[in-house]
Amino acid sequence: MTTTSVPDRLAHALSGTWVDSATPDSDGSIGIIRDLTHDSRDAGPGVMFAARPGAHVDGHDFAAAATAAGTPAVLVERPLDLAVPQLVVPSVAAAMGPAADLIHGRPTDAITVLGITGTNGKTTTAYLLDAILRADGRTTGLVGTVETRIAGEGVPGVRTTPEATDLHRLFARMRDEGVSAAAIEVSSHGLALGRLGGVRFAATLFTNLSQDHLDFHPDMEAYYQAKASLFTPSYTPLGIVTIDDDHGRRLAAEATCSVWTLSLGGPADLTATEVTRRADGSSFVADVHGRQVPVTINLPGTYNIANALGAIGLAHAAGVDLEVAARGLRSLPGVPGRMERVDAGQDFEILVDYAHTPDSVAGVLAAARAVASGRLVVVLGCGGNRDQAKRPMMARAAQNGADVAIFTSDNPRTEDPEAILDDMVAGLSTSDGVTRITDRRAAIAHAVDLAAPGDVIVIAGKGHEPYQELADGRIDFDDRLVARESLAARSGGAT
Repeated sequence: MTTTSVPDRLAHALSGTWVDSATPDSDGSIGIIRDLTHDSRDAGPGVMFAARPGAHVDGHDFAAAATAAGTPAVLVERPLDLAVPQLVVPSVAAAMGPAADLIHGRPTDAITVLGITGTNGKTTTAYLLDAILRADGRTTGLVGTVETRIAGEGVPGVRTTPEATDLHRLFARMRDEGVSAAAIEVSSHGLALGRLGGVRFAATLFTNLSQDHLDFHPDMEAYYQAKASLFTPSYTPLGIVTIDDDHGRRLAAEATCSVWTLSLGGPADLTATEVTRRADGSSFVADVHGRQVPVTINLPGTYNIANALGAIGLAHAAGVDLEVAARGLRSLPGVPGRMERVDAGQDFEILVDYAHTPDSVAGVLAAARAVASGRLVVVLGCGGNRDQAKRPMMARAAQNGADVAIFTSDNPRTEDPEAILDDMVAGLSTSDGVTRITDRRAAIAHAVDLAAPGDVIVIAGKGHEPYQELADGRIDFDDRLVARESLAARSGGAT
């Protein structure tokens, strides 16, 4: 573990001022600082405490506890009556990332970090990119929604983009364990809250932008600006921007880093031609700055062609040969909870997907429609305590895209599940083709019981999640397992 005992470097980098309320060590230094935490419970000898103000609590109120635990110094926005040196900065939230970066010895200088942002496609693209990097012989790291991995080993993850203190500690561990390249999903929350501060990317990718997270961002403009902030020289020298929606075209024009464009529908630096779509994947020719390579992926859907092209672009920016990239993509069998097949020998298809925005629901259903010889059935709910405005939009996408739409609970959290369903159906002009079953297990069982040969069932919204969040806490619930149970129960086990 790299350490530093030179607090002046922190003060200079953070434009802060040290307030020495305690007698310094005999050599005039504060002592070894080997880590930074924003959680006072993790503070102690060698671990500096960042007193970040939050939405509900103020970290300054916990600085005394951190001091009592032995923290050598604190990062604050105002001097406190504490007997430890204090680095006073304008914003602790903004300073945490750069401070953690310095304390851990600038780990992202030693790792090729490739970032992916957008409303949809981050997880799939990260998995595709990781497969390419491994095919190139690199020891990889992966930070995302489904899991966090270091050199092939899973580590506990908290959220899509960890807090700045946790993220730089994670990068330091990657460096120390020999990781040479890492794919990281970059959320708009992470950008808006400063969690990416101090990270230096080799290249970043913008997939798309559609309505989501308006429970956090005040409007779509704020959501866009959060994403756009990643495409600046302070984060990356190169941005790959998908220009197949208005936000992407705007970003390509406004980004202040160098830009490569990506499109499935027109001229761009990265394009796909000779596309062949199949039930179990797609084939196409990737064109990257005029160089072409045949590609096969084991993921259906046009949007996954765009995801694969984005992964190729990031890998190419990192020096990976296009033939190697194609080999890596071909090696990935699938992505957990992303168009994941549930196959128990039945004569119809069941696909489980994380789609939880209007655009992603429409895209998944379009991909499923392309492989259905019979009816298309969707099981869909909307999350509680989240963006309410997208609920009727998701319901319309489901009704328009499927022959049968079964509306049910997703993760209702502390909201009334019936009220969430009311919000969904309020957006429909007719109830044709719509069934409402609040209990998710019963809804999935109903879809399975309805299925006839050639039908396709899409169970959308939760994807890889092995739980359901209810008012009284989480319960075990995995759409994939519940689907298998329903198949086993169908007609006494006959499928």
